[in-house]
Amino acid sequence: MIDVNFQLKGSAITVVVLAIVRYEPKSLLAELKEKVVQAPQFFNNSPVLINLDRLENPESLKKLGDLLAICRELDLQPLGFSGVPEVLLAAVNKTGLAVLPTPSERALKLPKQEAAPQAVEAVIERVVETVVETVIEERLVQRQSKVVTRPVRSGQQIYAEGADLIVLAQVSEGAEVLADGHIHIYGTLRGRALAGVKGDETARIFCQQMEAELVSVAGNFVLQDSLPKELLKKPVQISLKGEKVVVEALVSN
Repeated sequence: MIDVNFQLKGSAITVVVLAIVRYEPKSLLAELKEKVVQAPQFFNNSPVLINLDRLENPESLKKLGDLLAICRELDLQPLGFSGVPEVLLAAVNKTGLAVLPTPSERALKLPKQEAAPQAVEAVIERVVETVVETVIEERLVQRQSKVVTRPVRSGQQIYAEGADLIVLAQVSEGAEVLADGHIHIYGTLRGRALAGVKGDETARIFCQQMEAELVSVAGNFVLQDSLPKELLKKPVQISLKGEKVVVEALVSN
């Protein structure tokens, strides 16, 4: 019997990132509603991270309550903000929602410590040796793969943390597969596939039969209605070019 009051566990969840470039309440509501209507099951009660990194008119967002109301009106659940400009930081903190770092802000800033003068030469030698050893090791390291042999059924979620994901069966509608690396599906993809979930823009998705609800690479996603009609039910590969998700026929030689 567990004699503690709580447990802390890690979990992988799909979060929609709403990156606002220009804030105009009426047009934002209309455009967002149009997108939600395309895939209501995906967006229903979906957690949303509001990104303000590229916001052109921060002065228009003094009333953050209106923005949160727009999201909730469409059954989206704001969980926090990222890329918050300095001018909006106080207003964001008043909402009580989390302020999350962007990928570029996640690097640890360790305090600098001055080395003793007599130890400087030895430190330099050790650093040079460490760099050489690290380069050699990185060339030998290969990314691991997680292999799933059974169908991924509706409601299931499979996540390959720090690895590629290989599914030797179908991914059913309502199921979700995620990987930090590439995703290979040797069957029909009817659910959702998200590759490079920690920001790897070189990640790709390969599948034998494309019927996906949603595909995503490094946070950039495409819904079923936007997939090329001529490639439905055919072998495809999905990659990222700039910020655009590209779906192409998978041609074998």
